[in-house]
Amino acid sequence: MKDLATVLKLMMKEKKDILYSILLGFTAGIAAVGLFASSGYLISKAALEPPIYALTVMIALLKLFGFARALSRYGERYFSHRATFTILSNLRVSFFEKLEPLAPRIFQQYRSGDLLARIVGDVESLQNFFLRVVYPPIVLVLVFLSTIFFLSFYAVYIALVIFVGLLLTGFVVPALFAWSQRKLQSRVRDERGELSTEVTELLYGFRDLKIYQKLADKEEYLTQAADAYLKEQEREGSQAMFNQSVNTFVTLVISWLVLGLGAYLVADGELNGLFLAMLVMISLTVFENATPMAVLPSHLEDSRRAATRLYSVVKDEPVQQETVVELPDDCSLSVEFERVSFTFPGESRVALDHVSLNLSLGTKTAIVGPSGSGKSTLLQLILKIRSADKGSIQVSGTPITVVSQEDLWKKTNVVLQENHFFYGTIRDNLLLAREDLLDSELQEMLAKVRLDYLSLDNTVQEKGENLSGGEKQRLAIARAMLKGGRLWLLDEPTSSVDALTEQVIFQHLLEQAKNDTLVLVSHRLTGLEKMDQIIVMEQGKVVEVGTFEMLMAQKGYFYEMKQIEKSVFM
Repeated sequence: MKDLATVLKLMMKEKKDILYSILLGFTAGIAAVGLFASSGYLISKAALEPPIYALTVMIALLKLFGFARALSRYGERYFSHRATFTILSNLRVSFFEKLEPLAPRIFQQYRSGDLLARIVGDVESLQNFFLRVVYPPIVLVLVFLSTIFFLSFYAVYIALVIFVGLLLTGFVVPALFAWSQRKLQSRVRDERGELSTEVTELLYGFRDLKIYQKLADKEEYLTQAADAYLKEQEREGSQAMFNQSVNTFVTLVISWLVLGLGAYLVADGELNGLFLAMLVMISLTVFENATPMAVLPSHLEDSRRAATRLYSVVKDEPVQQETVVELPDDCSLSVEFERVSFTFPGESRVALDHVSLNLSLGTKTAIVGPSGSGKSTLLQLILKIRSADKGSIQVSGTPITVVSQEDLWKKTNVVLQENHFFYGTIRDNLLLAREDLLDSELQEMLAKVRLDYLSLDNTVQEKGENLSGGEKQRLAIARAMLKGGRLWLLDEPTSSVDALTEQVIFQHLLEQAKNDTLVLVSHRLTGLEKMDQIIVMEQGKVVEVGTFEMLMAQKGYFYEMKQIEKSVFM
């Protein structure tokens, strides 16, 4: 319920509309009771054939209740729905603010289809929290207590029967179905998440499934997931209908009891017969407010599960430091690791094991080693995509914990192994670096990375599907070189580029970054002679550090890697 408390806190931002909707809902409920009460009394009174003027006041009162009910119901719907839509807006904004810092690593924890189901489906489910969970019991209690107070002036025993009916239909019967509804709602939401995941994977992997002739198997599995989801939805609908039927049956039993008890009191002379029809009509009308209580357990459990699933995504949100230190402008940055350890969530294997290294101002550092040795993880820690489990990281002498991620990224040029390209043009994707760049500057940069055969107006499809792997990497390098940051973090930036083009690109890149701090993660060992230091990693540990000449002279791990590379490519 802690997550629902968060939703409730966001909901109370709209307390003005909530208060209006409750007051108008109460007015509509009382007006409905008054309308049917006056109708019952008018029928009984008219049966005695009194003069028409004796009924005039009651007829006018009847019309007044009718108008009041209609206007109040309209106002209640207006304010309650306006509050709901605003609450949803506040919820989306609040969740996005918590999700945004986690975006770089979120797909390492959640499958994209499941994440989409949570962000879209679970947020939409919470639109029922106010209208179907919070609002109905408040109006129910207010209307029932007012009605019971009114009835006590005519027949205390009938008022007690109505009160018992309130307890049964408003609380006892819904509570009996709440537990079974919880298990059912859990299965429905899990099946929806599974279906969303499978649909997403089918769309993303359609080409590979087609190539390996496994499309039919995936489609069959998707059909099974859809059938399972539909079956759980049918069970949920049947359960809700059953709950509502039981509640309606209880209300009818209570109305029969009111009729029987009222008839007995009339026969015993304790109740004026003129009021019997009025009391029966009141019992039939007041229980209309109990109808939403039949499905309240369903909506409560749905909202609880939705809030839990939604906020479980951001439960590990990093705690923001009160003091935020800005990094220096217009100068290169240094990075220092002091016995840093890190393990990915849910894994037992240590990704980084007591790593200590120093990336001094303006130095050029290459980090090499086999796949899985922790090279890319180092860059993630520098970018604050991940937080170290142990040890400390300092950027230009400042602990990274008090440096804002936005400020760090602003002053860093990054090329990752996978770079995103947006649907649009080459120009659009390059202007992500800086919006004030001229076309001439963009064309000059394309020439430096050997992409001058592309026009700035060339279309880039979603995710750069119409670009080759090498073109994507060169476009990402061009974008980084246009940004103008003083810390360069390059993760396998030219792994898909031919050797001659790679040599030209690195020549321009090192020339631009000659006064900057540069970190290059690479599997290739060629061209590292120009680096100030080379860090060799294996199984999350730093095994060697030195210049190219020093490491080759030591004839250690780096030397062996270099000899293997020569034997493979020569």
